[in-house]
Amino acid sequence: MVHRLSLVLFPALLFAQTKVPDWVSVESNIPYGTHKETVLDVYQPTRGPQTQKRPAVLVIHGGGWVGGKKENVFEALCKPYLEKGFVVANIEYRLASAALAPAAVEDVLVAANWLRKNADKYRIDRKKIVVTGDSAGGHLALMVGLTPKKAKFGPPAKVAAVINFYGITDVQDQLEGENMRDYAVRWVPVSVPDRQELSRKVSPIAWVRKSAPPVLTIHGDADPVVPYEHGVDITKELRNAGSDAELLPIHQGGHGNFAAEQFTSIYAQIFSFLERRKIL
Repeated sequence: MVHRLSLVLFPALLFAQTKVPDWVSVESNIPYGTHKETVLDVYQPTRGPQTQKRPAVLVIHGGGWVGGKKENVFEALCKPYLEKGFVVANIEYRLASAALAPAAVEDVLVAANWLRKNADKYRIDRKKIVVTGDSAGGHLALMVGLTPKKAKFGPPAKVAAVINFYGITDVQDQLEGENMRDYAVRWVPVSVPDRQELSRKVSPIAWVRKSAPPVLTIHGDADPVVPYEHGVDITKELRNAGSDAELLPIHQGGHGNFAAEQFTSIYAQIFSFLERRKIL
């Protein structure tokens, strides 16, 4: 039964085709790393002030580390930020078919550092770089915000906040038992050496600390794929550590298949969260 749940990894709402508005410029498939998969699109709003530095967001698509692509999340994860004047970097990374864990984590850290390095080119305020993602992308967004140097996944990233849409926070929980999922087993298969230690190291909850950036987690309380407890637990642990964390539960919400009006409300609360932290 648990294996069938992997079929609902990709919420229909997030699979809208990319329709770039005429007030947005785009540079597509810019290499940010050394692998063919490590490319990103940079979107910039062309309306409004064009001289001052702007906030930016690194967007990471979901798909259980085994599927999905950046173009599928433009409407749901990129466009709302563009409407607020953000520069958006929408990335691809190595999926399990190209490289197993921790490759995806390594890639998103490289992408975050690439964005920071290129901040001047895109008139980005380095103090206002946010990272977001859905499902496995939410997990990877959390890893960008939380991974320390001692994890040895590459140079740590520095971001102002993490907006986590129903991300996996404990990978070990999805490798066995009632919450086992096919996608997690494909990303961290039994053949991987030191599997338990690796699954711990690629779990955001392993790196909770007081110095973490602010984290807002959005999670449906009826999510059949990534249990709601993942969002509850990471928020609780961050708060217990003295960090800044909030949970936005979506009543009877599933795995991202929220109604359009719910997304409108969610983004209003996301931007309020960022405004209170002087990122907007």
